[in-house]
Amino acid sequence: MMLAIIERTENIENEKPFNNRYYLTQHYKEILEGLDILLFPIISEKNLEKVCELCDGLIVTGSASDIHPKYYKEEPLPTKTYEIDEFKLDKKAIKLFSDAGKPILGICGGIQAINVCFGGSLNQQIENHDLKNELHAITIKENSFLHKTYNQNKINVNSFHHQSVKKVAQGFFVTAYAEDGTIEAIEKDNVIGVQWHPEEMNDLKFFENFVKIFLEK
Repeated sequence: MMLAIIERTENIENEKPFNNRYYLTQHYKEILEGLDILLFPIISEKNLEKVCELCDGLIVTGSASDIHPKYYKEEPLPTKTYEIDEFKLDKKAIKLFSDAGKPILGICGGIQAINVCFGGSLNQQIENHDLKNELHAITIKENSFLHKTYNQNKINVNSFHHQSVKKVAQGFFVTAYAEDGTIEAIEKDNVIGVQWHPEEMNDLKFFENFVKIFLEK
């Protein structure tokens, strides 16, 4: 079984001329390798059709770069700058895998990319959610992927984000939210987005159930 996974870009100024890099955090490798999943890293829009043909599903990872609000028809906040546009790649990959009926998992920035790709919008800046290593409670709705995974209505998750889903894309359902009302998860058929980082929490149950429900059919 093989999952395509989107790598992100970084610029480490003090390591020129090797400063511009693509990266994938080690958490994904360790967890998915343990589930006997082969990862196919995506770094380019080229030949994505072939990637989609080869792979059984897609993971849209978190990103340090915000999605430009032009993609959801809003003006950027005056304090924001947008030097890197990773959403073009996200959008093309999400559309291809969605049209092919293949499962998609979006994590942190990935839930935001999924929501914008299907017509939703984002809160460009929120407070009190970049908690580093602290956890906070979320409420899970019944009959959702998350409820089937954890079999409970509340769990604690990490939080490393300063944006969130605002207008939910048509056809998607909110399946988890924080105590302040921030949307923490959305679902539509075999497309799942969560705002936290289950890979950083080493949440094997989350990934095992995603594989079991959506890939082992």
